[in-house]
Amino acid sequence: MEQPKVDLSGRVVVVSGAGGGGIGSAITRWVAGAGATVIAVDVKAERLLPQVESWQAEGLAVTAVLADVLAEEGIATVIEAARRAAGSLYGLVTVVGGGPPPTWGPATRLKRQDWHALFQLNLDSMFFLSQAFARELCQQKKPGAIVAISSLNGATSSPFNVGYGASKAAMHSVVQTMALELAASNIRVNAIAPGPVATPTASLADDPDLLRRGIPMGRHGDVDEIAGPALFLLSPWSSFMTGQCLLVDGGCNIKWCHLSDDNLPMFLKNASVREALKGSK
Repeated sequence: MEQPKVDLSGRVVVVSGAGGGGIGSAITRWVAGAGATVIAVDVKAERLLPQVESWQAEGLAVTAVLADVLAEEGIATVIEAARRAAGSLYGLVTVVGGGPPPTWGPATRLKRQDWHALFQLNLDSMFFLSQAFARELCQQKKPGAIVAISSLNGATSSPFNVGYGASKAAMHSVVQTMALELAASNIRVNAIAPGPVATPTASLADDPDLLRRGIPMGRHGDVDEIAGPALFLLSPWSSFMTGQCLLVDGGCNIKWCHLSDDNLPMFLKNASVREALKGSK
């Protein structure tokens, strides 16, 4: 996908969860390509350092920071790196999160420790880093933009993954609350809720019939299709947006449960009408 022209020159943007070649890596690449100095954060050197070396070889201003954003000392490391970076502190994108397969299952069987672990991984990783970042912006009296990567599961039901969905839904409340509290300081807070996106760690079925059944656009998303909206929310193009969540999901959230695989009403018995609807596409 060709990257649109957005100028973030002179601005410092932090991306947590930047390693591994997934959504965080794509966002880092796009934001650096727009001229920003990016603080790329990950907890694992083997995930982060090869990526950063390749970006630096392209001439992009990306600095690797190894830190655990689930710990206070990790957050302090990130904020200190952002202070030292060349440019004006401006943006934060929080990508860290997930729903490990061992935590999947009926809501009646989710263990208390797994519930807490999911909230720590998905909500704490976003909130406490955003809190520290917003505090730093306020102290420096600078405007800014915070973007949280959520999930479609947080905007709808989350069957057999209740802890993950609940932690992402809570993130939306945090985004709205922080957006209101920080609006007077000219700090915007928004979220993106991706649907099924193909990443190196995602385990997604690629059966065309299943894709058509579950996703109106009939395919998985690409990481660049999340990076684009993230860059938009960081850019002046979205300067009057705050407290919003963009659902980037190929139409999953609007797919009526009564639609069949061909996106026609499954309870419609009149064959001639069904054929007419097919012909109207």
